[in-house]
Amino acid sequence: MYGWIGEILPAEAAGTAAPRALAVRSRRAPLCILCRGGRRLCGKAVCPIELKARALISNSGAAMKTELSGSSPPSVFVGRYGYPKVSIGPMVPPVYGDTSVMDIPESWLFERIDSIVNYRYSLVRGTARVEVDAARRGGRLVDSLQELSMGTAPADAEVTFIKPPAGRISIDDNSQPFGPSAPLKQFSISSVKVDHRIEKAFYDGDYLAADALYELYNSGVEVSKLQRAFSMGVFGVQKKRRLVPTRWSITAVDSILSQRLIDEVKGYETIDKYQVYFWKHQHNTFAAILIPRAWSFEWMEAWFPGTFWNQEGTSAAVEGDYEGYGGRKEYPGIGGCYFSCRLGVAEHLRSIRRQATALVVREIMPEFPLPLGVWFVRENVRAMFRKPHIEFDDLSSALRHLGSLLRVPIARWVSKSAILRDSILQRRIDEYTVAGGL
Repeated sequence: MYGWIGEILPAEAAGTAAPRALAVRSRRAPLCILCRGGRRLCGKAVCPIELKARALISNSGAAMKTELSGSSPPSVFVGRYGYPKVSIGPMVPPVYGDTSVMDIPESWLFERIDSIVNYRYSLVRGTARVEVDAARRGGRLVDSLQELSMGTAPADAEVTFIKPPAGRISIDDNSQPFGPSAPLKQFSISSVKVDHRIEKAFYDGDYLAADALYELYNSGVEVSKLQRAFSMGVFGVQKKRRLVPTRWSITAVDSILSQRLIDEVKGYETIDKYQVYFWKHQHNTFAAILIPRAWSFEWMEAWFPGTFWNQEGTSAAVEGDYEGYGGRKEYPGIGGCYFSCRLGVAEHLRSIRRQATALVVREIMPEFPLPLGVWFVRENVRAMFRKPHIEFDDLSSALRHLGSLLRVPIARWVSKSAILRDSILQRRIDEYTVAGGL
């Protein structure tokens, strides 16, 4: 029934009635067919198709029906295709109880990747098409989802679909794990325990969204919860409220919060030494160098051959984006992870009450099985800054140490980095000025 992928599925998958869910799309289809999951020809620690197939099948028995009940973590989803008319709906697993871990990325850093994938595939999405301005007009479904998005604990829900949910195992550039979905016929939830801090902002129709987000963030509300509520148009001036696609809301909240923190950080004195940080996790290496200069920021990634963004290359592909003291006006080509990293950096600088020029780099190894979302960058950067750092009196020493931690030669990073090139040039000018007595 499943073709070659049936050979790598668990025995309990046999006989399940979900063949549509096993449509496989891969950029490396010929290699996948040759490998069939067992030979690891792509170089990954685990087969990403097998990883997703196992999660999908293990959750398909209860999920692939037209009626579903369970405890939403709570979780909602807003699609982006067809904007300004988008798909919205609840995300509900076919189990009751404390399901909160299924949608709290802040708690996933030390989870196994297969556990994270399983969380995502456990959540079945009901979808209905609405205009984005429904956030201010309301309606039964929108009102229920807005209430759910403000929840602090799992809420019991019942969902009826027009047809059985189906999913797709997709291995491509933006292939993050998502569970099966189906058009929504009916949806109801029990009483939701809402976060009264978020609820207060919801009922304030004159409160700017950016101000609400920053106040709630400073009061301890998790970033992922703010992103969820933001996507349902909970914040902002009433007449301007809109539904925001989930992917966009994640980036928007990271961007807004990090910019507010940067505005604070710019009022602090600069650090007085060069600082190097390092963190290694899940076949990813993160490193940062903080330079004793006014705020600027750069995020760079090196994707090694065999990774999703460098399928056919023979050497690491290095890319990055940069902003100076005045910030940037264009969306970074490297994607939303730029703002997730920037948030982690700005949080750290505010915590030490200093400003600095910051370069953060990431090396992704072929063994890393699949993209997990920009939360992975944010939480790893946060973890990196919680570790002890090493200080240096000069840039050359700091760069030598940084180079000893990375697989990509430091000269390659320097050639691609606006901050390092500028810092090296600035250092030479300073030395010339001192030497010449100018």
